[in-house]
Amino acid sequence: MNTIPEQNFLTAEKGLKSWLTTLDHKRIGILYLISITFFFFVGGLFALMIRLELMFPQDEFFIKLDDFNQVFTLHGVIMIFLVIIPSVPAVLGNFVLPLQLGAKDVAFPRLNLASWYLYMFGASFALFSIFTGGVDTGWTFYAPYSTTIDRSVISMTMAVFIIGFSSIFTGLNFIVTIHKLRAPGMTWFRMPLFAWSIYATGILQVVATPVIGITVVLLVLERLLGIGIFDPTMGGDPVLFQHFFWFYSHPAVYIMILPGMGIISETITAMAHKNIFGYKAIAYSSLGIAFTSFLVWGHHMFVSGQSEFAAMVFSFLTFFVAIPSAIKVFNWIATLYKGSISLDTPMLYTFSFLILFTIGGLTGLFLGTLSVNVTLSDTYFVVAHFHYVMMGGSIIAFLAGLHYWWPKIWGRMYNEKLAKIACGMVFVGFNVTFISQFLLGLKGMPRRYATFTSEFAQLNGFSSWGAFLLGAGLLLTAIYLIHAVYKGKPAGNNPWGALTLEWTTSSPPPHNNFEKSPTAHYGPYDFDKIVVESTLDD
Repeated sequence: MNTIPEQNFLTAEKGLKSWLTTLDHKRIGILYLISITFFFFVGGLFALMIRLELMFPQDEFFIKLDDFNQVFTLHGVIMIFLVIIPSVPAVLGNFVLPLQLGAKDVAFPRLNLASWYLYMFGASFALFSIFTGGVDTGWTFYAPYSTTIDRSVISMTMAVFIIGFSSIFTGLNFIVTIHKLRAPGMTWFRMPLFAWSIYATGILQVVATPVIGITVVLLVLERLLGIGIFDPTMGGDPVLFQHFFWFYSHPAVYIMILPGMGIISETITAMAHKNIFGYKAIAYSSLGIAFTSFLVWGHHMFVSGQSEFAAMVFSFLTFFVAIPSAIKVFNWIATLYKGSISLDTPMLYTFSFLILFTIGGLTGLFLGTLSVNVTLSDTYFVVAHFHYVMMGGSIIAFLAGLHYWWPKIWGRMYNEKLAKIACGMVFVGFNVTFISQFLLGLKGMPRRYATFTSEFAQLNGFSSWGAFLLGAGLLLTAIYLIHAVYKGKPAGNNPWGALTLEWTTSSPPPHNNFEKSPTAHYGPYDFDKIVVESTLDD
């Protein structure tokens, strides 16, 4: 009979102070999980407020028109900067990466704890902004509007600035950890693909994040001192802000999605019980995505007045950046071929990711085409594409990883039937919500509008009902996962029969991760060489 070890990282020390001063990467990952989950539901509440307002075409059904821009701005800022960017690296990266590498902890444990405190400090600035006038600029803070309005722009942009440092610290920590703390025998090409994705993400965090820091500082200086960087009346250029912002924010898209891709590489092999197809191609494609993501920021600015030649170059590079992502998708599908596939919840979320992210990627190619982009720019088609990539990619992959590693984190299994029901609710609700928005965009409905004509009423109604179903599915997910922490049956050390090193230690792991330092004798997916039995009791 499987039991949960009495002495593990959860029980090694007790009391709130032990958690707030911990240097254990696993506890820091859980601190991030609690914090990010809170902001996820806050941001989700704002999303439901938006959809409730847009259920009917009349003015001010639920939200005052003066407040509508604030609501979608807060939804965007919270979900992007406080949830999606840090979710996988800070939560699952923190908990899983050292275990996968066979390390006792990350390279800089104190820096790791400091990154969480910086995240919370930045989040407090964001909350302060909500209660001191709010922000209605959209999550992009475009000048010149953001430099002139009487809102809490300074405190909100300072929140982004501080959280950026948290991201840099996390990325730097992971890069050094991967270089220096791999277990004996773990060469670069015996390293799990999740670690490769975290490595590529760390590079983006360290290289790209300073750009958004500089950008928001310039915005603050513009507001406080009127130095004229983005003011055309003083010789400045408001479009320059867009260049700065998107030079960071397009790589940030891959800070959000690359770790999710790493999760999918892990769940597909474990659930198919099969060696991954094209290991090196997937590993190198992570680095390829990181590099090419710096070359395509201008496709966000096709209607900004940039030169036709620049637009053509950015359009071409947009098609080019799709290649490494396509390599991953085709290799994942090839991995499934003739695999012994277990249709457990992590696999269902993995299938959901493959469908939703593929839709997001293909519609991105539509928007990368100049003539189509000009037509669809600032319509709900862009909103739907963005959510298929960000939520259909990052959040769905996060849910796949959360269900995959939940037994390792807590040593207990969740209710599989409820998990499958919730997954179905999330998948159906998501598609009803955003397929409706694709159609709204094709019909010409602009985004960021609180009112609309009756011709858009039916599709907006479908979108809103889909959002409520999606929200209910996510709420059910939170309920059964929390229940599993206290009442779930013991999971055993390796419920999925996976081969990576985190499954060779107890569940939950001990304080130092392993009873004795492990050695990597084989690759992380060599199912053709190693036979591993699942330890989950029937």
